Amino acid sequence: MRIIIKVAITAVALWVAKLLIHGITVTGDTAGKRALTLVGVAVIFGVVNAVLKPIIKTFGCAFYILTLGLIGLVVNALLLLLTSFLAEKFSLPFHVAGFWPAFWGAIVVGIVGWLLHILIPGDDKDDD
Repeated sequence: MRIIIKVAITAVALWVAKLLIHGITVTGDTAGKRALTLVGVAVIFGVVNAVLKPIIKTFGCAFYILTLGLIGLVVNALLLLLTSFLAEKFSLPFHVAGFWPAFWGAIVVGIVGWLLHILIPGDDKDDD
């Protein structure tokens, strides 16, 4: 159940980023298709973050320390760009138009995701 909630939170955060950041687009004929696209992109984004982020943090530990963690913003932007690339490969109509939209979009996704995780009760509890 937690995975479904996390995917939904990420999809909503991506939708907010699409609304706020010029350069992040989701196209589709209907609202339902756009919503399904966001859910698919949220799954891709979750897998990309789960697989690559720990590896990047491990090998880039010195950069995180040297920049007081600010390199994490750049890493998140690059992961969002990778997600956009993979979404296009899976024929999902989601596109990020360059580094700066990805940079600001990653910040929006991070903040909105964090706020939604706080507001939705029971998200981090174990399913027994």
